Amino acid sequence: MIFVWFHCDGVEPTWSVPEQPEITAKEWVYRGRTEHFVNAHIEVGYTLAVTCTRDSCAQCVMGGLLCVLQEIPENAADIAHLTFLHEPGIITGTDLRYTKSRLWDFVKHTWKVQWMPEPPPNKHCSQMLLVHQLLLFGKHVPLLDFNVVARQVGPGIVFLTFKHNFLGTGVILQSVTPVEPLLQKVTHIIYYQRNIPTLIPKFMLKAECIQFERDVMVWNNKKYVSKPLLVKEDAAIQKHRRWYSQFYSENSPQFSYQQESLDW
Repeated sequence: MIFVWFHCDGVEPTWSVPEQPEITAKEWVYRGRTEHFVNAHIEVGYTLAVTCTRDSCAQCVMGGLLCVLQEIPENAADIAHLTFLHEPGIITGTDLRYTKSRLWDFVKHTWKVQWMPEPPPNKHCSQMLLVHQLLLFGKHVPLLDFNVVARQVGPGIVFLTFKHNFLGTGVILQSVTPVEPLLQKVTHIIYYQRNIPTLIPKFMLKAECIQFERDVMVWNNKKYVSKPLLVKEDAAIQKHRRWYSQFYSENSPQFSYQQESLDW
C-alpha cells in the first residue's frame, strides 16, 4: 500500500502513517478487500494521505487535486445513526426500506460507542471505541461479543482493529480515494491471524460490507449541512467537525459549478 501526501500550501508532511506491527511481522495476512464508489459532499483538503491499491498491495501512485470526504469519517461521531441503520441483523440486507422487516426481527445488533480525539502529538488522530453485542429473540449471546477500536489517521485513513475471544484478531484498513468531485472510492482491506481459517475473516469482511452499504445508501441521497441543528445527544458530531477542521486551510480550493449557458 502506497500513501501520497498532498498539501495545498506545499507544506512538507507533518505526520506519517503508522505501521501495523502484526502485518509487518506477517502474523496477520491478507484475506480480502472490497471497493465502493460513494456520492457524497466533499471538501478540498488541507492535508491528505491517499491510498491507491491494486489487488492485495499498492503498485501505483495517483496525484493531482485530491479531495477529502468528510461525510465518511463523521460517521464515527454520529452515534444515533447506529440504532436505525445498524441494529437490524445483517441477514436483512442493505436496502433500508426492508431492513426493519418483522420476518428477521428476532436478530439484532447492539452497539456501545465512544468517540474521542487524541491529544498532541497525535492530534491528527482520533479513536472510536465500539462494543458489539448480538441479541437473538431478545437474549444476549455473549459468545458473539467483540470489541473494535477504529483509529482514524488524518482525514481519510482508518484502522479498524477488532478482537474476539475465540474468533481471533485482525484489522480492516479503510482508505478514501477521490475519483472526481462528489465521487469517492472507499477501499476496505482485511488482514487476519494466519492461524484462523480463511472463512472467518471472509465472513467478517462480508458483514462489514453489508453494514457499510447501508451507510452508502444514506450518503448517496443526503445533503450536507454545514451548520445543522443538533440536540445534546449529537454533541459528538460538532466535536468531530471541530477536530476535522484542522485538515483545511484558508487556501484550500473549493469545488464550484456554474452553468455557462442554457444549451443542453
